[in-house]
Amino acid sequence: MSPRKLWAETRLLLIGLPVLLWTVIPVYHLFLFAISERDSATSGRLWPKNPTLQNFDTVLHQKHFYLNHFWQQLGNSLVIAFAVGLLTLFVATTAAFAISRLKVRGGRTVMNLALFTYFIPAAFLAVPMYKTMANYGLLNNRWSLILAMVTIASPYCIWVLKQASDKLPWELDEAARIDGATPLQLFRLVYVPLMVPSLVAVGTYALLLAWNEYLYGFLMLSNETDLTLAVALGNFLAADDSPWELLMATGLIYALPPAAIYYAFKRYMVSGLTAGAVKS
Repeated sequence: MSPRKLWAETRLLLIGLPVLLWTVIPVYHLFLFAISERDSATSGRLWPKNPTLQNFDTVLHQKHFYLNHFWQQLGNSLVIAFAVGLLTLFVATTAAFAISRLKVRGGRTVMNLALFTYFIPAAFLAVPMYKTMANYGLLNNRWSLILAMVTIASPYCIWVLKQASDKLPWELDEAARIDGATPLQLFRLVYVPLMVPSLVAVGTYALLLAWNEYLYGFLMLSNETDLTLAVALGNFLAADDSPWELLMATGLIYALPPAAIYYAFKRYMVSGLTAGAVKS
C-alpha cells in the first residue's frame, strides 16, 4: 500500500471513529439503562452489576401504571405512522405526476409556495394547526394528527418526486399516448412502476416523521387511549423520581419498528431521496 493511500485511509479512520462513537454511545447507554435494576441504573458503571430483562417484562406486560395502555398506544403509533405514510405518498405522487408529466398550469408555483412553508419552523405552526383542527372538530381524534403530519411532510415529498419524475424519458409518455393511453393509464402503467425507489423512499420518510413526532401529538390528542407512545413516554418525566430503567426499556422497544423499516428499505433511501438532485 502506498504512503498516500495509507494516509488517506488513516484520515478516514480518524474522522469515522469519532462519528461512530458519537452515534453508538447514546444507544449503548439506552440499552445499559434498559437492562439495569432500579438502584443501579445511574451507578455510572460501563456494565451493570446484575443485568436483568425484568424491565422489558414490566413493559410488555404493562406492570407499571405509566404503562397501562402500552400496547394500545403502540398500536396508535403504528396506525398513525402508516396512515401518514400512505396518504402522503398518494398526495405527493399525484401532485408530482400532474406537475412534472401533465404540466398542469401553475403547478410549479403551487409546489414552490408549499416549499416556502418550510421557512417557518414546524413548532411555530403547531398552535395555528391546533386552532384549525379545533374549528373542524377534529381535536382528540387521531385524524387530527394524521392530517397535520401529512401537511408537514407533503411539500418535501412532492419536490423529491417531481425531481425524480423529471429524469424519466419523455419518449415513454409519447409512446403510451400514441398507443391510446389515458392520463390515468399513463400514471398507473408507466409512471408508478418507474418511480418505485423514490416512492418507497418518500413513504418511509413520511412514516418515520410521524412515528417520531411529539409536539403535534401532545397538542392534538389528550385521551390516554388515543395517545401515541412517543407522547406517552413523556409521562415518565412528570414524576420527581422517574423510573428511568422502564423509560429506557420502553424507548428501546419503540425504536425497533422504525429501525426495521429503515433497514428493510435502506437500499431505496439514498437513491430515492437524491433522485434528480444532479441533472444529467
